[in-house]
Amino acid sequence: MPLINVSGPVIDTECKRRLAEGLTKAAAEAYGFTAEDIIVVIQEFPLENVAAGGVLLADQRREA
Repeated sequence: MPLINVSGPVIDTECKRRLAEGLTKAAAEAYGFTAEDIIVVIQEFPLENVAAGGVLLADQRREA
């Protein structure tokens, strides 16, 4: 069973549904498996828990 692990910012439940559906469909087509064979794990990180270039993403948003 293919496992897709997605890490990213916190998103709402409807976005998670669309993401899981789209990733599942693409992986099932690529592997030739059924959708039931695909596992999607969504791991969320609040912006204050992630930094790029030494600056928290939460702080980068405030500067933009």
